[in-house]
Amino acid sequence: MIRALVYLIIILLGLCISPFLVGSKGYLYLAIGEYQVETSIVFAVIALIIFYSLLQLVEFVVVWLFNLVLNSRYLPERWRRKAARKHTLLGALALAEENWPAAEKAMAKGAEKGELPALNLLAAARAAHHQNNHQARDEYLAKAQLEPLAVKAVSTTRTRYLLQQGDLVTAREELDKLNPTSKSKFPVLKLAIELYQAQQDWQALKLLLPIIGKKHILKKDAFNALSLKTNIALLTEAAKSNEQELEKCWHWLTRAERKQAEYIALYAIGLSRFERKAEAIKLLIKQVKYSASEAIFNALAEVITPADVEAKKQLLALDSQYENNVDYQICIAKLYQQNHDHHQAKIWWQKACYLKDDKDNLHALADAQEHLGELSRALQTRRNAAKLS
Repeated sequence: MIRALVYLIIILLGLCISPFLVGSKGYLYLAIGEYQVETSIVFAVIALIIFYSLLQLVEFVVVWLFNLVLNSRYLPERWRRKAARKHTLLGALALAEENWPAAEKAMAKGAEKGELPALNLLAAARAAHHQNNHQARDEYLAKAQLEPLAVKAVSTTRTRYLLQQGDLVTAREELDKLNPTSKSKFPVLKLAIELYQAQQDWQALKLLLPIIGKKHILKKDAFNALSLKTNIALLTEAAKSNEQELEKCWHWLTRAERKQAEYIALYAIGLSRFERKAEAIKLLIKQVKYSASEAIFNALAEVITPADVEAKKQLLALDSQYENNVDYQICIAKLYQQNHDHHQAKIWWQKACYLKDDKDNLHALADAQEHLGELSRALQTRRNAAKLS
């Protein structure tokens, strides 16, 4: 818009000045050495414009020829880069289609003269991994690791592939180099969770749990399930080890966790194994008086023996409180079964089956009936259990 306005002003000025130029052409005298030039001002201006135009044309031609020479010299390199971009595109499309052989071939070629060779090599390693070509995969990763910015990414990728391959020892060595901490990235922490579980290294996973919770690596339900699994595994191992290890593991739990029924049950079972059965029974009875839990009832059935008459009386006194609780009925039935009191065991197994049709409960009831000589009833009970299978 501004350019058009400038042109319009020039044209209007030309229209205004042209009558004066036609009427008075002026005179120009130019002397250079022995040469003398005489002409009008109008012709001199026109000649100057033509000379400047020719000079611009010559400059354009010279620059064009210079660029042509340079482009001709580096033309093969440009062709290679263009080909690398083409291979990278084809490799990306093959990856999307999960055409692993084509993806590996294209990405490997694209890495030779590509703009981001590390990216091409990582993609080629992925394609090789999906083909179970572990040697080629490791070669691609080693080349990609030569890029300083890609060292951690390559190490993370190598750990993931080794874990998927099942080489847990080498994967752990690679993960230890990454040193999972609160400053680590999400992929590293997720790998640590998977690898520690695969190796059943519950202590390492327990140390990582606060970081996982703080960074919200897992959803709340998944995190709670992982915490439960880890603590149960630690308590179970400690109960099989020694009393000191059990106490260490128990006090490793938070105050809130030491109130959870699952952990109390495992702790009590461990105490009973280390000649602290009275303390274990007291802990379980105290818990069952306030809240019902399958884990607590199962632990009571395991800890209490026929000699623990007082503990058994305390449990039977809770019959009115837990008359509709199937776990309580099963616990009492198991205690009578320990005493070989099959008549009472049958009564309590019948109560449990009445509250919940369960295959295991029905088979236990059938066992009690067989001990009492009620073979036809036992056979019918087993048929009912078979229908639930």
